[in-house]
Amino acid sequence: MTTTYEIPLSATPQTFSITLGTTQYRLGLAYLDTIEGSWILNISDTDGNSILAGVPLVTGHDLLEQYAYLGFAGALYVATDADLDAVPTFENLGTSSHLYFQVD
Repeated sequence: MTTTYEIPLSATPQTFSITLGTTQYRLGLAYLDTIEGSWILNISDTDGNSILAGVPLVTGHDLLEQYAYLGFAGALYVATDADLDAVPTFENLGTSSHLYFQVD
C-alpha cells in the first residue's frame, strides 16, 4: 500500500526540519530568479551537513530516484493542480503547486 503525504510549503524561500520515513532532515527551498525561474531543493541532515544540493523542483518523476544509493525511505514528487506537468512558479508554490513524499 502506498501512502502519500503533502509537504506544506509557502511561496517564499524557506528551511525547515521534517521527518521523511523514519529519518529527520532539513529541507531548504530557494528560488532561482533567472529568465525561466525555478525552485531548487537542498536536503541536509539535522546537523546541517549537505546530503543533496540544487535539486530542481520539476514535475513528472521522482526527485530522489537517481539518489537511491543515499537510502531515502520514499519518493518526492512535484505536481501542479491545473496542469500536472507545469513546474512551480514563484507565486504558486504551496498553493497550486505541491511537493509530495510517497512511501510504499
